[in-house]
Amino acid sequence: MARGRGDGDQKKRLLTWIVVLGIIFGCVYLYSRNSGTSALEYGSKSLRKLGSSYLGGDDDGEETSNKSGEEPQDDIMLKSIPVCDDNQSELIPCLDRNLIYQTRLKLDLSLMEHYERHCPVQERRLNCLIPPPPGYKVPIKWPKSRDEVWKVNIPHTHLASEKSDQNWMVVKGDKISFPGGGTHFHYGADKYIASIANMLNFSNNILNNGGRLRTVLDVGCGVASFGGYLLSSDIIAMSLAPNDVHQNQIQFALERGIPAYLGVLGTKRLPYPSRSFEIAHCSRCRIDWLQRDGILLLELDRLLRPGGYFAYSSPEAYAQDEEDLRIWREMSALVERMCWKIAAKRNQTVIWVKPLTNDCYMEREPGTRPPICKSGDDPDAVWDVPMEACITPYTDREFCNCHFFNGPTS
Repeated sequence: MARGRGDGDQKKRLLTWIVVLGIIFGCVYLYSRNSGTSALEYGSKSLRKLGSSYLGGDDDGEETSNKSGEEPQDDIMLKSIPVCDDNQSELIPCLDRNLIYQTRLKLDLSLMEHYERHCPVQERRLNCLIPPPPGYKVPIKWPKSRDEVWKVNIPHTHLASEKSDQNWMVVKGDKISFPGGGTHFHYGADKYIASIANMLNFSNNILNNGGRLRTVLDVGCGVASFGGYLLSSDIIAMSLAPNDVHQNQIQFALERGIPAYLGVLGTKRLPYPSRSFEIAHCSRCRIDWLQRDGILLLELDRLLRPGGYFAYSSPEAYAQDEEDLRIWREMSALVERMCWKIAAKRNQTVIWVKPLTNDCYMEREPGTRPPICKSGDDPDAVWDVPMEACITPYTDREFCNCHFFNGPTS
């Protein structure tokens, strides 16, 4: 009898649970029908709203639809983005020189303003995808891409003939190869990099100095072979060049898989916070470093870490004629007032080193130019911020691992 009562109790409990669950599921079903907002429908609305916002529609397109009496659709309605015309395959919207000519922007060419970003107003912006060149192939993968790319992906071979004596690049059939040469290092970036390490007495002529040197800014980089060959030494270089007469040089760098940025030292700060790099490098970059009280060198100073280096390879470094001698004297006086010192000088290359502390800045004579930046200046504010011809001092909170720059390790 006891066993029979136990079986009956279990059946009652099971029946009770079934009834409770049925009530719960029924309520959920009724609520979903009344609210009209299933997970799929919610996702559909979100995607439509995102697409409308991206294509320039109203941000509150969903509300507008409901107010007009239209019922929301359950299926996903995405707007496709059209592809631009083929003749726009190399359009860079905010670096479009045709836009500058058409809008007649008043820019100072001597300050390189025409190579800086100038974005079109809203009504002139294109809502289309930039197409690849005709016949575009899947890019060759790194590390092979450092040495060769598909010619069809960058159909511009004029640099190969223009720089043939400098080993920038060579056209070979359906590919473009990069021997590793540059304007200053015809015999290869690897040998040039080793020579810089040797000048700084780094062990085994390896520039990363036992992992202590990791980031480089290469100004006026050409096709970025210098940065490409640094990667094998565990150094990341950001290669910088403008959209100038060699307009496709950054395109070559990116196709090769080398970090690169299309920009110029002009009137605006480069888009990197202060103390971003351990070395700045300029090899025959044809920059007037003396202009505007040395404002371009002071921008490099902002970007360099305490004890950072500026490696400069140029005719002025060995001063063969009167003009080179004049530039060298004035540049030497400028960097001395900036408290830089010569770390090494050999043949056509000089390497300056930045101070580790503020001591030298504080010991300068009153009124020395360039001045120290004002206390309210934020050295990490970079987007669309004008350069200032002043020295960025170290803050009290900045920590300097001083052994980082002290040459070779034991």
